[in-house]
Amino acid sequence: MLDKIFKSKKKIKEEEIFSPLTGQLVPLEQVPDPVFSEKMMGEGVAVIPEEGVLVSPVEGEVVQVFHTKHAIGIKSVSGLDILLHVGLETVELNGEGFTVFIKEGQTVKVGDPLLNFDISFLRNENKEIITPIIITNYSDKIDEIVHVDQQAVLRGENLFVCSLR
Repeated sequence: MLDKIFKSKKKIKEEEIFSPLTGQLVPLEQVPDPVFSEKMMGEGVAVIPEEGVLVSPVEGEVVQVFHTKHAIGIKSVSGLDILLHVGLETVELNGEGFTVFIKEGQTVKVGDPLLNFDISFLRNENKEIITPIIITNYSDKIDEIVHVDQQAVLRGENLFVCSLR
């Protein structure tokens, strides 16, 4: 019965992506890693975090928690695949400096805590803390993204609005 109710809902036309971090917004093209800056993974933005708290940018389901704790994948209610990648080359830390609060298959809403990370530790390990927020299935799902026009962002503030196909 519930399946019929949910399937009969009108198709979502746009989805807002909210900031999972407090910090400075950076265009993806300026991320010092070509995998992100050349948009090989997808479209999005990056944030240079001011505090080590990462929350969900959307309502959806956690589909991947990397065993190294540095990255999380979420499928939003409209079907967007979102990758949150804390820092650059942080995979090499094998989870050190990260505390994860969620697990795969868990439902999350905007603002739910996903993980904490120790910015001082990451810097001491010579890791970039810039954090890309990527829609990996952008070309399949999105017609247009409208980014906010600001430099600083607070957790929970709008990052961009996606017009869906």
